[in-house]
This record gives sequence, structure tokens and C-alpha cells, in this order.
Amino acid sequence: MADRSFSDVSLAALYDALNPWGPSDEFYLDLVMSARSVLDVGCGTGRLLTRAREEGHQGRLCGLDPAAAMLVQARGRADVEWVLGDLGSVRWEREFDLVVMTGHAFQVLLGDEEVRSALTAVRQALGDGGRFVFETRNPGARAWETWRPDRAREVRDAHGDTVRVRHAVETPVLGDRVTFSETFEHARWGCPRVSRSTLRFLGADALRGFLAEAGLVVREQYGDWGRRPLSPTAPEIITVAGRA
Repeated sequence: MADRSFSDVSLAALYDALNPWGPSDEFYLDLVMSARSVLDVGCGTGRLLTRAREEGHQGRLCGLDPAAAMLVQARGRADVEWVLGDLGSVRWEREFDLVVMTGHAFQVLLGDEEVRSALTAVRQALGDGGRFVFETRNPGARAWETWRPDRAREVRDAHGDTVRVRHAVETPVLGDRVTFSETFEHARWGCPRVSRSTLRFLGADALRGFLAEAGLVVREQYGDWGRRPLSPTAPEIITVAGRA
């Protein structure tokens, strides 16, 4: 089930404001524009594929997301396929040149079998020579330590009203899973709206192992959106994989 921040229509509408277009989006857009057929797993509001179409992409673009509220934002663009579901409910056979998972979506896969099942489905969806590109936060950078209530953010909703958002991590953090809450406060709401999430922080070696089990091999890995080499404390683990 999708977290409340994605399944609540009023919260889903804030996603793009909280996550403005940036270097990660440019990184993926370049990849999408060079591929004839693209599957965006966890496409959210659909802005990556929407931008690709606006930039002149002529091929097949397909967005998959389990949160109907996010797809409400995406479906304003009718020349992109929008599919409600996840990799466990939908199957494609060698149909895509590129499969991407952006926005750290890979980290919502919490159990080993969930990871294995998703990667197997990705491999099935990839055509010959196809690439699977995704990113996870590097556990060595310990990003969750900055997710504190005293670092609240404010954004404007569609009506120009202020929404205040703060995070709080449940401690102690044990193993590779981090659970945290997002609290959204709006003057017009009777009470704050709270979304609770858990993310898994897998290291590079663990990722390589899961990919290998699914018949995928790492082609490249980067530590940031400038394609710098992966290091123990780099902020990201950006992985480009293909069929073994």
C-alpha cells in the first residue's frame, strides 16, 4: 500500500513543489530521450515522461505507479501510458529499451523477496540491450540524520496557501531500514496530516548481489548526478544495469 503522502490527493499534489526539478531529473531525461521505449516504475506525478514528450520524444512512454492519487496528477497528459499498479501486478515481456526507477523509489522495496521479485520483473520487461537505471541513497552518507523536525520546509499549494512539512526519524535506527514520519500542516486543515514511511538503505555490494540473482549485471555506478565515481560516503548509488 502506498504511503499517505502519495495516496492522499491533497498531499500528492504537493510532491512536485517539495521535490523541484533538478540534476537527477536532467540525468534521467537524457536517458529517456535516447531510448525508443521507456518504462518509468514509480512514476509518481509523471513529470519525467511528460517533460520527455514536451521535449519531442516520439516513442513509447509508459508510467507505472501504485498510488492513484499520484496518477491523478499525471493523467493530464494523454499521449503517455499511465498504469495503476506495481511490478508485482503487471508484466511486460522484452518491451522496453529503458526501465527507470527515480526519486529513490527502489528504497520502498523492503523485503528480500520483494526486491528479487521486482528485479525479475524488470529483467523480463527489458528488451535485448536494454538498460535498467535507478538510484538509492548511499547508507554511508547517513542522509536520515538530516531528517529532523527542526529542518521544516514550507511550500505553496495550488491555491497559494502555505503548507509546512517536517520529518522525524524513529530511533534507534537498526539495520538497513529507516522509518520516519512526515507531518503536513495547513491553516485550513483541522489537524496535521501525518504519513509514516520506511525505506531500505542497501549498500553497493548488496545491490550487485540482488541484481545478479535476477540475471542483471551492473554496467556502471556513480556517486552523484555529475557521474563522479562511487565512494563510501557519496550521497547516491546510481546504478546502470543490463541483462547478464
